[in-house]
Amino acid sequence: MPPEIPADAATPVVSAFYDRFPYPGDPLQDGAPPGYNWRWCVDSVRAFVNGALPQVPGTEAARAWRILDAGCGTGVSTDYLCHLNPGSDLLAVDISAGALAVARERCRRSQAAAQVSALRIEQRSLLALEGEGPFDHINSVGVLHHLDRPQAGLAALADRLAVGGVLHLFLYADGGRWEIQRTQRALGLLGAGHGVEGMQLGRQLLAGLPETNRLRRHHEQRWALDTAADANFADMYLHPQECSYSIDTLMAFIAGSGLTFAGFSNPEVWDPARLLGGDLLKRARALPDLERWRLVEALDPDISHLEFFLCKGPLTPADWRCDADLLQARCERNRCLWGWPSTALLGPDLMPLQLEADAHAVALAFDQHPRLTLAELPLDFDAATRCSLVRGLLGQRVLHLLRSEKA
Repeated sequence: MPPEIPADAATPVVSAFYDRFPYPGDPLQDGAPPGYNWRWCVDSVRAFVNGALPQVPGTEAARAWRILDAGCGTGVSTDYLCHLNPGSDLLAVDISAGALAVARERCRRSQAAAQVSALRIEQRSLLALEGEGPFDHINSVGVLHHLDRPQAGLAALADRLAVGGVLHLFLYADGGRWEIQRTQRALGLLGAGHGVEGMQLGRQLLAGLPETNRLRRHHEQRWALDTAADANFADMYLHPQECSYSIDTLMAFIAGSGLTFAGFSNPEVWDPARLLGGDLLKRARALPDLERWRLVEALDPDISHLEFFLCKGPLTPADWRCDADLLQARCERNRCLWGWPSTALLGPDLMPLQLEADAHAVALAFDQHPRLTLAELPLDFDAATRCSLVRGLLGQRVLHLLRSEKA
């Protein structure tokens, strides 16, 4: 008998849907998952949110985080969370038995459990986790917008989050789902349903519309590759329960949780410099945060999701503007880099990153002397140059600063 899962009104139909279409449809493979995603590396997240990490002697030293993967689906996120957070304690939950069967096989083949101190993969609702936690980090990507009462889901996660902990959420955005929502409505009117026949009908519809049709063009140009797997196509166009948010409704949603907004986890999307220049950019950058986000939302109708961090308790990022404080700090290299110790890397967002020789020397010195502060590193640079180079490496997210107390 499957476990009884207390849940909201949408749970039975959503669970049955994901039993039919285990999501995400990423293929299984032996060995560690490919690459990395810094949003699933708790050290990288904490450095992004707080401006510093708690100290652990030695570079690459594991911090034993308590992690919840709330709505883990087929285990793609769980697999990465294990491999990117060695030594941590991880609980992954989902309401779909079909998706969890894939998650367990994925993690078995990747040897995910060997990377952490404990891994549990359980069929449970995120609304019923009493007695678990508190968790230092909660990952819940693409989940709350499939609840009948998303606010109750957010409240449940907030209850499980430790003071100082970070919650990473991913929710649908109104603007970038205009075409998707109309395709969903069309399929509903055609009686497509939520099963295999509906998936086949949906593919037939999008392939058969006139080539100039906006819905077909949008699908082919934006989503055809992402929805090549049937499970992914069904999740996008046939899901029986979902909602989406604007910037304003998102902030209202967060305000009711008691949690603190700690920034978008894709901040480049919300930088008006990718859309504007000259005097218009200057005006945009002078706006308060909320007004600037509203402006970007208005200018870019392709934003299809909102991904962001929330914290429990007041957010007081470390301030490293003072050279004296920076010189007394230690650093660790970001584990989410591809190609180290080369000077030609892929950075945390898998974009090409070229380190200048002096900056590379500083990063390498921290690797070789993990107990030394910036001032103590055996380098032929004066204090001002050291600080300038470290600030550049922090901007590139090559290094994570640690609190200035001696280990």
